[in-house]
Amino acid sequence: MSNLAKETVEQQAYLTRFLLDYTAAPLVGGTFLRGVLPMPDSIRVVAGAADAVDGHGLVAYEVPLTDDEEPVTAPLVLGWTRTLASLAVPCTDTTVMGMPLVTVDTVDLEPADPTRTDQALRVLRALAWPYVEIPPSPALCGFLFTGRDSMRLYLASEKARGVIAADIRLDGALTALLAALPSLLDEEERWAADLSDPHCVHRVDLTNW
Repeated sequence: MSNLAKETVEQQAYLTRFLLDYTAAPLVGGTFLRGVLPMPDSIRVVAGAADAVDGHGLVAYEVPLTDDEEPVTAPLVLGWTRTLASLAVPCTDTTVMGMPLVTVDTVDLEPADPTRTDQALRVLRALAWPYVEIPPSPALCGFLFTGRDSMRLYLASEKARGVIAADIRLDGALTALLAALPSLLDEEERWAADLSDPHCVHRVDLTNW
């Protein structure tokens, strides 16, 4: 990967790690985080009801990775997403993977103030997940819940020179799968195209692994 691509992957992985807690804690009201989709210059934050999948009741907000030429911070992305999720969904003719896609103009968008949950998570993350110099590999650049017991992981792959989407089941042998995941992603015979998903260069089906 080029230096620019590497920086993008690192930022997407950082944003994804930060936002993971909001799959369980609501963003606002009954709206939860249901996915983070990586793009070259942005991330698409997917929000909806706690059990929403397959585009039904979901909205994807496309947030740029830079603001005033500086990398956006995760608290800022969270604040913007929370503001947007509290508003009526704007009319849009653009969709992605069956979801309305809203391109976010951050110029005049005020991020919501941090909640008490945000502040508590900030303390707990600092103690439970201290910064480490070497990030996890492969880097998790995004995810999407695809069913009650399934999800799609977006993982950076140097061999594929891009992001691989790995479909997994949550009721399978997860410990073994996670241990084998790096090598499974490098098996080119598993790579398949998915023209319906613009967020990856290949798809790997591990639902029956």
